[in-house]
Amino acid sequence: MNLYIPKNYRNILGDQEATEKAIKSVKDMFQDNLSAQLALLRVTAPMVVLSGTGINDELNGVERPVNFPIKDMQERRAEVVHSLAKWKRLKLKEMSIAPGRGIYTDMNALRPDEELDNIHSIYVDQWDWEKVIRKEDRNLAFLKRTVQRIYEAVKVTENKLFVEFPQIVPELPDEIKFIHSEELVQMYPGLGPKERENAIVEKYGAVFIIGIGGVLSDGKAHDGRASDYDDWSTPNEDGYLGLNGDLLVWNNVLGRAFELSSMGIRVDETALRKQLAIKGEEYKAELLFHRQLLAGELPYTIGGGIGQSRLCMYLLRKAHIGEIQSSLWPEEMREACELAGIQLV
Repeated sequence: MNLYIPKNYRNILGDQEATEKAIKSVKDMFQDNLSAQLALLRVTAPMVVLSGTGINDELNGVERPVNFPIKDMQERRAEVVHSLAKWKRLKLKEMSIAPGRGIYTDMNALRPDEELDNIHSIYVDQWDWEKVIRKEDRNLAFLKRTVQRIYEAVKVTENKLFVEFPQIVPELPDEIKFIHSEELVQMYPGLGPKERENAIVEKYGAVFIIGIGGVLSDGKAHDGRASDYDDWSTPNEDGYLGLNGDLLVWNNVLGRAFELSSMGIRVDETALRKQLAIKGEEYKAELLFHRQLLAGELPYTIGGGIGQSRLCMYLLRKAHIGEIQSSLWPEEMREACELAGIQLV
C-alpha cells in the first residue's frame, strides 16, 4: 500500500462541511483567475472519444484507456479520455480562435492504471486549457511568461482563500524558479528524477522544470511524454531540448514536491515527425488528428492541464486527494486513513 501518514495530521478546516465550502471557493476563484490571466473562454468537453482517431491523450504511451462498444454506432469502440491534450487543438480550429486567446474546460477522466496513493486516483479532474499562438511564439521566453501567469493565478487564489479561511496561511514564494531537467541531472547526479524534484522544490518552494520527455545526459528522460502533444524535442534558447515542463510546489503536509500542472508548447509539423520517429510510432501519421496537424491544418498552440483536486488538496492543506474527491480506494487504505484522522470522501 502506497500511503504516507503525516505525523499529527489534522483537518485545519474542522469538518467536512467546511471542506466542501472551501473546495467550491478554490474552484470558483481559480478558474476565474486563470481565464483572466490567459484570456480563455470556457467550453464544454467530451468524456469519451472514438478509438482509432488519435485524439485521446496517451500520457506516457502505456496506460490503458477504459473502452467500450457503442450499440447504435455499429459497435464502434469509444474510450474514456485520459486528458484532452489533442481534442482542444481540434476545438480551437473548429471555433476559429485567434492568436492570443484560448479555451479551458472541466475535464473528467479515468486512469485505471494509476498506482493509488496520497496524490494519485483513478479519477482525474483538471482544468484542461489550450491557447492559440503564433509560430514565432514557439520559444522558451513565451513558455516562461505563460507559466508565470498561471503561477500568479495560483497565488491570487491562495491569498483570497486566506481572507475567507484565515487558518490557511499563504506559503507560496513570490516568484517561481525555472530550471531545465538536464541542469538537475548535473546538480544532483546521484539522485533519481523524483529525488531531484524534491531537492530543488524544497529549496525554492515553487519550480517549473523544463524539458520533460527528451533523453538527458544520463540516458533517461526525466519523465515520460507521448509523442504527439508537448514539444520535448525542439532545442530552446538555453541550448537544451524541450518547450514543455511541469509546475511543482513544495507541499509541507506531505514533505515533498507536489505537481500542480503539466503543460507546454505543442508540437508543430517538424516536431511531430521527429517525435513519432523517436518513439517508433510513424504509423500514427495516418490517424485523423495527426493527418490534420502534418497538413498544417491545425493552429499552433500552448496548453496543459491543472489538477482541480490537486490544487484543492494543496491549498486546503490536505494529506490525501481522497479528502477532496470521491473515488475508489483499497480497503486497507481507507482503514489506515480513518485511524490517522484522514477523512476520505
